[in-house]
Amino acid sequence: MKYAFEDFEIGSAVQLSAHTFTREEIVGFAERYDPQPFHLSEEAGEASHFGGLVASGWNTCSAMMGILVRDMVGDSTSMGSPGLDNIRWIKPVRVGDTVRLSVRVLDKRVSKSKPDRGIVQTRWEAHNQHGELVLTVDSAALFGLREPGGEGSPRVV
Repeated sequence: MKYAFEDFEIGSAVQLSAHTFTREEIVGFAERYDPQPFHLSEEAGEASHFGGLVASGWNTCSAMMGILVRDMVGDSTSMGSPGLDNIRWIKPVRVGDTVRLSVRVLDKRVSKSKPDRGIVQTRWEAHNQHGELVLTVDSAALFGLREPGGEGSPRVV
C-alpha cells in the first residue's frame, strides 16, 4: 500500500515486521558507532550492570528505522522527518532477541504554510519476543497529500 497523509487515522496502529539481533551485528555496530564496553564483549557486558552483552540503543533505533522504511515509509509520500522526541530505551536488547515494531498515530494536521503536505505524529513501540516493551520513540513525519486541495482533502486548521 502506498501511504499518503490521508491514510493515517488518529488512534490507529499498525504492526510491522521484526528484527533478530545477532552477536556479530551488536558488536559490529558498537565498534563503529557506540564503542561502550558492554556493547563490545560478553565479558565487559557481564561486568556491567547489564549482566551481559547488550545492543546499543542506537542499534535498536536503526533496526526499527529499517523496518519502518521497508514496511511503510519506503512506498509512501514521505518527505522525511523534522525530528524525533522522547526516545526511551526501556529494556536492554540482547543477542538472539527478536524485536517487533508497531506504529501508533497520535495526531496529524495539514501544514498551514505548505498545504500539499501534512505532519503525522506517531509513537513507535518495539517489543521483544516475550512481549516486553524495549523501545519507544515519538516521531513527527511529513507526508504528501494524495490530492492537495481536492475533494475529500483534509481542511487546513
